[in-house]
Amino acid sequence: MIGLLNPAVIGILMFLLAVLWMLQDESDKSRPILAAAVILNLFYGSLLSAVMGHADSLLPWKYDYSLYRIDAALGVSAASVALDFGGAWRVWLNVVYELLLPMMILWLALHRKRDRAALVFAYVAEMLAGPVLYMLLPAVGPASTFGASWLHPPSVHLEAIRLSGMPNAFPSLHIATALVLVFFAGDRIWRAISIAFLAGTALSTLTTGEHYVIDLVAGLSFGCFAAAAGRRKIAQAAAYLAITVFWSLAIRFGADALILHAGALQSSAILTLGMSIGAVWRAWR
Repeated sequence: MIGLLNPAVIGILMFLLAVLWMLQDESDKSRPILAAAVILNLFYGSLLSAVMGHADSLLPWKYDYSLYRIDAALGVSAASVALDFGGAWRVWLNVVYELLLPMMILWLALHRKRDRAALVFAYVAEMLAGPVLYMLLPAVGPASTFGASWLHPPSVHLEAIRLSGMPNAFPSLHIATALVLVFFAGDRIWRAISIAFLAGTALSTLTTGEHYVIDLVAGLSFGCFAAAAGRRKIAQAAAYLAITVFWSLAIRFGADALILHAGALQSSAILTLGMSIGAVWRAWR
């Protein structure tokens, strides 16, 4: 079971299924888009690791302590969520965490021809902008920062620290992508499935120790950006991306002020959440 959940194995299986699905109806010219998207995802993972691995040597200073302290100011942390969802919960949430790529491919397969290109563009927008944001606020996640003690992390000072690891925490691309699936969900059944998957992804990113809570907040605005970019709504996409960049810059250069004014921080997080819900509601209408 664990071997089947290996990302490489999942990627190969999805590619084979995509090719078989494409060959079932060669007259459908949109189906090759699906196969191309799967190939792009397979190569993107390796390319991202190579680029971010090189970025690690260029950006040895990480802002994980700032993200950790921001979570404390928000009143919720990845560790507290992980402790609440232990045992069998964590096993299933680990499965959910590895299901992102299959869900991305499934969404492409289910969509109408004219919507597949928009969904592919949304994915590409994430792939291109994500690494840039990772480098804007380099961080590696609580499990990589605190190691085995991440569930009971020590008190830390608000400072950048030297850490070896690929910057891949802020914002959460898992949450952004899961939100894109919500935007592109069709009928009520698939909308319910997409919301459940978004909730499961949110929990799994925290219980695995891959992300801080604030990563998810910024991931919501980033997901709105990707969905708008996919629909070619350039002004909206630019606005959502600006919000994501604002979060990155505010935490990198003003974490002390955000922590000092915890009420404003919490209100901003709630506003970002509300903005994302409103964007989904308008898209569904």
